[in-house]
Amino acid sequence: MHKRTLGRGLEVSAIGLGCMSMTGGYGSTPERKDMVALLRAAVDRGVTFFDTAEIYGPFANEELVGEALAPYRDQVVIATKFGFDIDPAARKPRGNVTSDPGHIRAAVEGSLQRLGVEAIDLYYQHRVDPNVPIEDVAGAVKELIEAGKVKRFGMSEAAAGTIRRAHAVQPVTAVQSEYSLWWRRPEEEVLGVCGELGIGFVPYSPLGRGFLTGTLDASSTFDGGNDARASIPRFGPDAMAHNQALVDAVRSIARDKGATAGQIALAWLLAQKPWIVPIPGSRRLDRLEENIAAADLVLTDAELAGLNGLIAAIPVHGARYAEDAEARTNL
Repeated sequence: MHKRTLGRGLEVSAIGLGCMSMTGGYGSTPERKDMVALLRAAVDRGVTFFDTAEIYGPFANEELVGEALAPYRDQVVIATKFGFDIDPAARKPRGNVTSDPGHIRAAVEGSLQRLGVEAIDLYYQHRVDPNVPIEDVAGAVKELIEAGKVKRFGMSEAAAGTIRRAHAVQPVTAVQSEYSLWWRRPEEEVLGVCGELGIGFVPYSPLGRGFLTGTLDASSTFDGGNDARASIPRFGPDAMAHNQALVDAVRSIARDKGATAGQIALAWLLAQKPWIVPIPGSRRLDRLEENIAAADLVLTDAELAGLNGLIAAIPVHGARYAEDAEARTNL
């Protein structure tokens, strides 16, 4: 696996692994033993960068990642996140973002215990809290770094100005936001700030929550109780029918390249900047191996230009989040 560097010296595999779906969120919840095996298979295949969060589960995802990666602790980088109000007894979210410094100090202790580590490699603010100055958040993480409980600071779904303010207090190693062929807003300002300040960028949902793999179409249905896509306008039947033209075009390019649509989508991301590290999720070994292979796929300038032209020619329909979820982003 090729390596890339995030921020000031955090070396990771060029493609990481998003672990959220391993404990639910996209349909049925897989068997824990199968996900432990998959996480270990990822390490065996060269993946060194793993992404989780306390809200995934809640808590169950960190517990899974901690158990699975315990034998490989000196070989991997584990990123997790704080920033949501969670009832610890019920293990349920209360629905609000919160980054009060006292909450951060309490949250880190839980994550350390669940992950079974002495220090968190990369600690993201999951969502910007409009009620807490970002300088206070960065200052709280800085204290945790000085205390040896956190190694590096990250931000998720943060606007360019917010990133600048935080970075002035505590250097930011990576910014994580949605970014893919069908969601390119980070190109407007955030990627420029990351490049200027030497911050890595970690795209989540780099495969459009499965859409860019070509395995979904307008007839696909999503369980409203178990699949987050059921509430996302972009996955409504009418939007899916329109957006099918985009994935069909990507598949056409993939066939000419001897690759899959998903590999083309990942290779396009890798080609944008040398400090971009996508974290596609997977619950199957064949999909994991397919995603990993994208790191070896080189797109020509003509192919990149063709892909960039697709969005202009086929504008995507449907919002990427329901209104309440979009409101929690800082973009």
